[in-house]
Amino acid sequence: MTQTTFTPRVFSGIKPSGGLTLGNYLGAIKRFVGMQGQMETIYCVVDLHAITVWQDPKELAHATREVAAGYLAAGLDPTQSILFNQSRVSQHAELAWIFNCVARVGWMNRMTQFKDKAGANAEKVSLGLYAYPSLMAADILLYHATHVPVGEDQKQHVELTRDIANKFNHDYKIDFFPETIPVIDGPATRVMNLRDGTKKMSKSGESDMERINMRDDADTIAKKFKKSKSDQDVLPETVEGLKDRPEARNLVDIYAALSDTTPDAVIADYAGAGWGRFKPALADLAVAKLAPISDEMTRLMDDPAEIDRILADGADRARAIAAPILAQTYEIVGLLR
Repeated sequence: MTQTTFTPRVFSGIKPSGGLTLGNYLGAIKRFVGMQGQMETIYCVVDLHAITVWQDPKELAHATREVAAGYLAAGLDPTQSILFNQSRVSQHAELAWIFNCVARVGWMNRMTQFKDKAGANAEKVSLGLYAYPSLMAADILLYHATHVPVGEDQKQHVELTRDIANKFNHDYKIDFFPETIPVIDGPATRVMNLRDGTKKMSKSGESDMERINMRDDADTIAKKFKKSKSDQDVLPETVEGLKDRPEARNLVDIYAALSDTTPDAVIADYAGAGWGRFKPALADLAVAKLAPISDEMTRLMDDPAEIDRILADGADRARAIAAPILAQTYEIVGLLR
């Protein structure tokens, strides 16, 4: 097999289920915006993934537009990046079926996220929830994406994508799909709960005080950070001193990510400081960075037709890349068109 050189290309997406949180912003959207201009960037609202569990149709449509508004408000340029919602490009679902026939059941059984989401009710969840890592692989490989910015919790799915690509290439004796690289960097790729630093910040958490919603206003953002859980100790002299202090580590990581610096730099500035000094500083920083995004999201959501126009245009551009790759895939497999 001759080695193919693939054009550097980024693909990633966010699921429209519930509202966007600070975790979505720091762990994904902020990084997406930062990668613009470095290589070709394709970003998606993965609405097909959302329906692996039942969604109210009107709420799903609203949430899809809201995620798109979050991308745009945070600085994603739809003329520089491709932005669309997944269901507008049917090639995603078509390639997913081929990958369902490439992936092995044993691989799916090892996916820890399915076990976490299904819990004790694994026999009652949808087949889509079980098989969605195959669709995720299709999302990525449909564009021959070489880089995928993800959180640590999604690394296993990118590794599965590599396994599927390698097995397809091996089975059909062709170097057609790339080995995608997960891009996991930055101080807050996994933002934790403001009430429990051992749990990931979630859209579906029990209390609204445990998360920062991207539509929260300035007063709400400040209140949540000032009331966030911490501990009794002052900030240490080094980052190593944050070990076994999950709430403290989370707040320092958030500060670092919002200020485009490192946890070490934050600790250097606040070593020995108590929470009475640090939390108000974090709240002020968060308001300065997030309130303008919240305001712009509100403005964008007041014009859903414009959001739909941007998504439709992005889908046309995405399809122009995806359709030839799917057609080549069909030809390699031997499917007549």
